[in-house]
Amino acid sequence: MHYLQAIIIAIVEGITEFLPISSTAHMKFTNPIIGVPHSAFEEMYEVIIQLAAILSVVVLYWRKFFDFKKINFYIKLIIAVIPALIIGVLFKKHIDTALSNLYFIAFVMIGGGVILLFVDKFFLSPSIYEEEKISNKQSFIIGCFQTLSILLPGFSRSAATIIGGMSQKLTRSLAAEFSFLLAVPTMFAASVKTFYDVYKEHPEVINTANMNILGIGSIISFVIALFAVKFFITYLQKHGFKVFGYYRITIGLLILILLILKVN
Repeated sequence: MHYLQAIIIAIVEGITEFLPISSTAHMKFTNPIIGVPHSAFEEMYEVIIQLAAILSVVVLYWRKFFDFKKINFYIKLIIAVIPALIIGVLFKKHIDTALSNLYFIAFVMIGGGVILLFVDKFFLSPSIYEEEKISNKQSFIIGCFQTLSILLPGFSRSAATIIGGMSQKLTRSLAAEFSFLLAVPTMFAASVKTFYDVYKEHPEVINTANMNILGIGSIISFVIALFAVKFFITYLQKHGFKVFGYYRITIGLLILILLILKVN
C-alpha cells in the first residue's frame, strides 16, 4: 500500500464510519478498485483507521467521556461491549472468511439496505431521550445487536447498534449517540487485538514506512470523521434512514454486477 492508496482509503473510512452504510464494506470494495493488494498490513490498517475515526467521538463528546463522577456511563459501555468481545473470539475464523468474500459483503449490504427502508416505521414511540435513562439490560441488548455487524461484515456497526437502541425505545438521535459512544471501547479492543496478531504473526509489517502510512491515514480518517458525525446526527433527526437504505441497495447491486462481469 502506498501513500495515495492509504489516503483514499482513509477518506472513505472517515466519511462512512458513522453512517449506517458499513465503512468496512466500502473499504473492501475500494481496495481492488485502486489496486490495494490483500496483506496483513492492509487488514491492520483498515481496523486501526476505524479506531482513529471513532476517536473523533471522544473529542465531540469529551464532557461525557471524561466525567468520572458518572460511573454508570462507563458501566453501560462495558456491559454493551461484552457481547462483541465474546463473538469476536468465538467466531474469528468465520469473520475472517466473510471479510474476504466480496459477494457475501455485497449481499449483506443489500439486505441491510432493505431493513433501513422500513426501520423508521418499526419504532414509532420512543420513550428514552437521555443516556442516563438507559438501563444496564438495555445496554446489553444494544451490545447484542452490535454483534450482527461482526458476524455479517457489511451490515454496519452503526446501523446494528442504532437499530438496537431504537428497539429499546431510544430516540433516533440518542440511539445514534450511544452507538458512537459504544464504538470507542469496541474498536479499541479490536485494534489492540489486530495489532498484536499482526505483530506476532507478521512482525516484518511493523516497520517505519508502514507506521508512517498508518499515522497519516489515521489523522485523515479522524479529521473527516469529525464532520461526518455532525452531519449524520443532523440528517438523522430530520430525515431518518430511508436514503441510506436506497444507497446500500444501489451500491450492493453495483458491486455484484461488477463482480459477475469480472468473473465472466
